[in-house]
Amino acid sequence: MQYAKAAGFHTIAVSHSPDKDQLIRDLGADDIVRDGAGLAGAGGADIVLGTSNSMDATADSIRGLRPDGRLVIMGVEAKPLAVSPFDLLTKRIKIIGSQQNGREYLYEALAIAASGKVRVVTETYRLDEIGRPTSASRRDRSDFARSSPCSSFLRR
Repeated sequence: MQYAKAAGFHTIAVSHSPDKDQLIRDLGADDIVRDGAGLAGAGGADIVLGTSNSMDATADSIRGLRPDGRLVIMGVEAKPLAVSPFDLLTKRIKIIGSQQNGREYLYEALAIAASGKVRVVTETYRLDEIGRPTSASRRDRSDFARSSPCSSFLRR
């Protein structure tokens, strides 16, 4: 979200967890919605960065894509992504997979970081606490696998 905001996008986050709202706002989200219908109600998105590890949540986000929108899948789950051909045809959406951008974009990302427009969020632990879960995953792992940290939705 920080990079999207630094690049000048109106940034909308979707999170099923209200307890993450303050962090999401601190990272630069202009709006927060709970699902694809909420995204559509907020005006929709040209690009959805699907960072969730839930294919159900990722598929739901398609409801919030504008015509000619793009879903960039960046999260993974060992489950197929359910997409309606009706959405593909009527909205003319594109679905793209991306692990990372190419090396040439690293320079741009580092320049944005050096400008101070993004910040690192860290947690520090003693060595004897190495097995302790991070705050983002303190819940039961099965609950964490079903929840999305958040996905970013972008529009200019």
